[in-house]
Order: sequence, then C-alpha cells, then structure tokens
Amino acid sequence: MNHSDLQAKTFILLLALVTVAFGWILMPFFGAIFWGAVLAILFAPFHRWILARQSKRPVLAALTTLCICLILVILPMTLIAISLAQEGTVLYQKVESQEIDVAAFLRNIFAALPAWLHDIMGRFGMDSIGTLQARLSDAAVQGSRFIATNVLDIGKNAFDFLVSFFIMLYLLFFLLKDGPALAERIQRAIPLSAAHKRNLFDKFTTVIRATVKGNFLVAGAQGAMGGLAFWMLGIQAPLLWAVVMAFLSLLPAVGAALVWAPVAIYLVATGAVWKGAMLTAFGVLVIGMIDNVLRPILVGKDIKMPDYLVLISTIGGIAIFGLNGFVIGPVVAALFLALWDIVSAQNNDTGKM
Repeated sequence: MNHSDLQAKTFILLLALVTVAFGWILMPFFGAIFWGAVLAILFAPFHRWILARQSKRPVLAALTTLCICLILVILPMTLIAISLAQEGTVLYQKVESQEIDVAAFLRNIFAALPAWLHDIMGRFGMDSIGTLQARLSDAAVQGSRFIATNVLDIGKNAFDFLVSFFIMLYLLFFLLKDGPALAERIQRAIPLSAAHKRNLFDKFTTVIRATVKGNFLVAGAQGAMGGLAFWMLGIQAPLLWAVVMAFLSLLPAVGAALVWAPVAIYLVATGAVWKGAMLTAFGVLVIGMIDNVLRPILVGKDIKMPDYLVLISTIGGIAIFGLNGFVIGPVVAALFLALWDIVSAQNNDTGKM
C-alpha cells in the first residue's frame, strides 16, 4: 500500500466516522429536522414566488413564507389539537358521571356476540360481562397508576416537544433562505453524473410533495366526512373520532374503516339497524370512495409508483418510523426504483457497446 492509498482510505474512514457522529448528535431532534425539511420543500415554490416580488430580499421572503406556513398549517393543527383535547375531556367527564353508561354499552355488545365467539372468550377467562368489566377496570387502574408515576416524564415530553417545535421553525427559516445553495452543495458532493443527481433530487422532492399534500388532503377529507356522519347519527365525540379516522387514513385502503366499521356493526347489533345501515353505506360510498379516487390522483399520479407499492411502503414506513414513516416509506421506495432504473439503463448501455 503506497502513501496516497493510505491517505485516501484514512480520509474515507474519518469522513464516515464524523458523518455517523454528526447523525448521532442530530438524532434526538430527527423529527424536528425532518419536518422542517419537508415544510421547506413544500413551500419552496411559494417562497420563490414571494422572493421574485420582494426585490430579491431573502430574509424578508423567508419570514413571509414562514408566517404563511404558520397560518396555513401549524395554526390549524394547533386549533384542532386544542378542540380534540376539550372534546376528549368532555367525553371523559360524561363517562365518569355515568351519563354515558359504559356498563350498558358492554352488556349490549356482549349480548349481541355469537355463541362461537362466547366460547373463544371463555377460553381466555372472559366468558361473563362481570369478568370483562373487572378486566377493563384493572386496566384503567393500571393506566391511572402509570400516569401518576410518570408525571415528570409527561412534563419533560411537553418541554421536548416545545424545543423541537422551535428548532423546526428555526431550521425552516434558514432552509427557505439558504435552501437552494445548500441543495447545490449537496449535489456537488454526491459522486454521480449531473443527469443522475438531477433525476434523484427531482424524484425526492416530487415524492415528498405528493405524499404530504395528497395524504393530508385524503386524511382530512375522510376524517371530515366520518366526523360529519358520526355527528348526524348522534354518536358521542364526533370530532374525536374524526381526528382518529383522519390519522388512520394515512394507511391506504384500510384506515378509516377501522373506526366506522366497528361502530356500524355495534349499531346493527344493538338494534339501531337503520343507523348502522346508513353509516355502512356512507362509509363505503363516500369515505371509501375518497380513498379510492383521490389518493391515486393526488399521490400515485405524481409518485408514478404502483398502488400496492405505495401501500406497502407507507405501512412499512409507519411501522418503523412512526408518523414520519408515511413520508419516509414512499420516498425510500421511489428512490429505490429510481436507483435501479439508473443501474438498468447503465447495463443496457454497456450491453450495446
């Protein structure tokens, strides 16, 4: 091994070690950094439009875009979270005061179950309504004890959330202001041809924009329609269930049905057949069609991936990365396809030589 080879390998080793160490340092704020970058990519076209009309003043344009992002995205999400907390509190108080009779709810469900399901529950020691209520009471007591013993951790999590939130806003401002220059530096550092780098960066930004905009629009529409149906049918806490349905709608094809389908079954089993039938019809024809029609248009059309690959990558991403995974999963899948397309093109070019 000559001296130049030793220097090159030492440099690569140092580069890898410092890169890993830097990633390790940033890992506690991964969510804040990730969503700051995602919002910067989403609002980059709008920022360029503002920058062109403000005489090329990047600081003012970045501040304006940041304020618009706060108004259009962050403020509505905050208001929804506050309303959700209030509705959850009201629901808890109604259960606590027995205005909502959970015992009667359980008795109705238990009485409507078929005999074979009673047999299965008997094998797990839940063959009577009293046993089932005792199990649920024990779970509630354990949950209360857990919350009581982890108050400091809950406070710490709230503090961490505020820190991450301000880091995200701070990073978003500088990514808007200096994003093009940073993207150019990253492209220069990647040892690929200019055409391949341009293809990968275009695919990366397109997938992020399509996934976030498409999934949030679909989730919002399904949650709103589901909450409206629950409100019209007189089901308690429609906003709470609307948010749950919107969150689960991030899972393509199956999400919102995990909420409205059990409720429809319960309504039918407890004698409210018309309500159950109406909810089923609304869920299939309206909520389900939103997913089947809008998601391929808003997500699949821009991503240019098969629906089954979008579904699998989204579920896998959520399973590994949590909420961040509904963006990370499709992005990884799209980059995987783009890289293998490059390999395939190179092999074809080599075969023709």
